[in-house]
Amino acid sequence: MIRILGRASSINVQKVMWCADELAVPVERVDVGGKFKGNDTPEYLAKNPMGLVPTLEDGDFVLWESNAIVRYLADRYGKAPWQPADAKGRGLASQWMDWYVTTMHPPMTAIFIQLIRTEPAKRDQKALADATDKAAKLWTMLDGQLAKRPYIAGPDIGIGDIPAGCSANRWYMLDVQRPKLKNLESWLGRLKKRPAFAKHVAAIPLS
Repeated sequence: MIRILGRASSINVQKVMWCADELAVPVERVDVGGKFKGNDTPEYLAKNPMGLVPTLEDGDFVLWESNAIVRYLADRYGKAPWQPADAKGRGLASQWMDWYVTTMHPPMTAIFIQLIRTEPAKRDQKALADATDKAAKLWTMLDGQLAKRPYIAGPDIGIGDIPAGCSANRWYMLDVQRPKLKNLESWLGRLKKRPAFAKHVAAIPLS
C-alpha cells in the first residue's frame, strides 16, 4: 500500500489525497508536520531533504513535491479523464498545475499566513491587502478561462484541476473581500459535489 506522509490540513497533502481517492488508489496517510512534527528528523529528511510534506512511499520508491506526486499517481494508476490520454491534454493539465505553483500559490500563501497563522495584532495589513488584490486578479483571470469550458484544461475534470481546486476552496473559506466570479464559483461547486473533494479538501478546517 502507498503511504503518504503529511498532515490532512496541508493543502499540498490535500491535493495528493484527493487525487488518490479519485483514482481509487489505496493510501495510508501518516500524520507528519505541523503540530505532529516529525518532518525535521534524520529519518524523514533522508526521504525528503526539504523537510516538507507530503512525501510518497510506493514500495521502495520515494517521491516528494505534491504536483509531482499527483502526476505520478495519475501516470501509474490513472486513466482518462484524470490522466489525459494525449500529449496535448497532459500539456494543458501541467500548464495549469505549474501556473498554480509559480503564480497563484505565493499570494494565497501570504493571505493564509496573515489570517490563519498570525495573531490579529501582528498582521501586516499592507502585505495582506497586496496579496488579496493579486489573488483576486488571478482568480478573475481563471474565471475568464472557465467561461470557455467547465474544467480548467477542457470539457472533463483532470489533474489540472487539483492544485487550483484546493486553493479555490481556501479562497472562499478565508475572510477576504472577493469579486463575484460566477464561472469560478460554478466550477468549485462542481468540485464540491465530488465525494473525494468533499472528504479530503472541503471538510478540512483551516489551521
